[in-house]
Amino acid sequence: MRPDFEATPKTANLSSYLAELLAEQRVLDTPVSRFSRAHDTQVPDGSVTRFSELIPLSQPAVDEQYAFQVELDSCTGCKACVAGCHALNGLDEDETWRDIGLLVSDDSTHPFQQTITTACHHCADPACLNGCPVLAYEKDPLTGIVRHLDDQCIGCQYCVLKCPYDVPKYSERLGIVRKCDMCRGRLSVGEAPACVQACPTQAISIVKVPVGRLNGRPIAATSNFLPCAPDPAITRPTTRYVSSKPLPASLRRADAHSISAQCAHTPLVAMLVLTQLGIGLQVASGMAIIGEFTAPNVATTGYTLFVAGLMASVAHLGQPFRAWRVFLNLRRSWLSREAVVFGAVMVVAGSHLAVTWGILPIAPLLANTSLLLLGTTAIACSAMIYVDTRRQFWSPTSTFGRFLSTAAISALSVLHPLAASGALLMKLAMEGTHLLPSNRPEGPESISTRLLRGPLLTTFLVRLGLGLAAAALLITDNLRTGFALFAIGEFVERTIFFRAVSAPGMPGLPKR
Repeated sequence: MRPDFEATPKTANLSSYLAELLAEQRVLDTPVSRFSRAHDTQVPDGSVTRFSELIPLSQPAVDEQYAFQVELDSCTGCKACVAGCHALNGLDEDETWRDIGLLVSDDSTHPFQQTITTACHHCADPACLNGCPVLAYEKDPLTGIVRHLDDQCIGCQYCVLKCPYDVPKYSERLGIVRKCDMCRGRLSVGEAPACVQACPTQAISIVKVPVGRLNGRPIAATSNFLPCAPDPAITRPTTRYVSSKPLPASLRRADAHSISAQCAHTPLVAMLVLTQLGIGLQVASGMAIIGEFTAPNVATTGYTLFVAGLMASVAHLGQPFRAWRVFLNLRRSWLSREAVVFGAVMVVAGSHLAVTWGILPIAPLLANTSLLLLGTTAIACSAMIYVDTRRQFWSPTSTFGRFLSTAAISALSVLHPLAASGALLMKLAMEGTHLLPSNRPEGPESISTRLLRGPLLTTFLVRLGLGLAAAALLITDNLRTGFALFAIGEFVERTIFFRAVSAPGMPGLPKR
């Protein structure tokens, strides 16, 4: 201000008002200022951490466990938690254990959006733990934290399919799955997890939640879960999402209209198709063979296809040399059960082959009946692996129908080509029902339909053409070419089986 400037009452009032505003800013208690003060605060004896108000200071009591709590009113979607988790845990460039999503309102008269942060929910009844065939997951009995044991993992990625929240992440570099463990090492020494420490608005904290049991299964006694997320009854997630005001009923996921085809899992496609074709041919070889085929040749072809399918499955593993552990979770994992039953089928099928060639003196009827029962059980185990993920496209009717019909048509193509042609046409009709529009425009059925009508339409038309051509050739007794086209068509069908499924997960950001 110039020395010769004479303050008037108006300018004096303005100067006073500005000084008042500046003074207010110095003491304004914003989330960022609280975050800054927490970092500047020195704790001489180290007895209390800077984030002690955001983590429990005692172990959970009986029937309690640790859980994330997210204050929705405070979450800004800044992704500081994502960056903190990535840096502290030394994740790969394209690997994330915490994600940011968005919920928006469908009601144009009351616009609303809510950013959310999500990570592992450390479920009371975790699907990843139940499905893992090698027991590479453990749930801490004291804290309830679901931890992944990297040195046990074989990289089968079944936990990725089982988890409805898209939590486990596969690392191509390491050949194993990894996931959030709530920074259990930091919690054990009274330090806050990386995401809790990084959040400038203190939207994330660790709390203790009650966990009871229902019908012998653990449950998280909380109803504070996120709308538009997968059904919490599947795994009983413990994360609490809290808000000072009720969320609108018209909320939907911001990525609800985004669709993308899933991974084809080519080794699994080969395993499923070849083992089912092989079982069908071997069973057929023990029955009345017609035309130009002989029982030993059909049995040999079937056994070769079956063994080739088992060998192809190993290519799906990130750590194939650890595959011997696959039987460890027979009590809960369908993948463990499938592996054991397939091993038994290989032995029985080998014995059946020896009987067919006259090498092993066992009654053919006994050998064939044993193979039929055990082979059907193996195919049922394969189907249950996918049914147990509770994905809509992999419903029991659809999955069992696909898998069992492949083996049945394979057997009928040798025994009764006309019946095989009719069964194949019925299977094509069943697959075509997935093209029909769904009553749920944003449901998982609709996503699969939109994929089949859009990005996967050409693939589906190729599958349809191969199936129709195979059916026509089987009717005209051109059995070898008809069976070859049928087998190729089954490879395409099984690729669609994996690519057209709707992958569940927490709400995400809209994709362009």
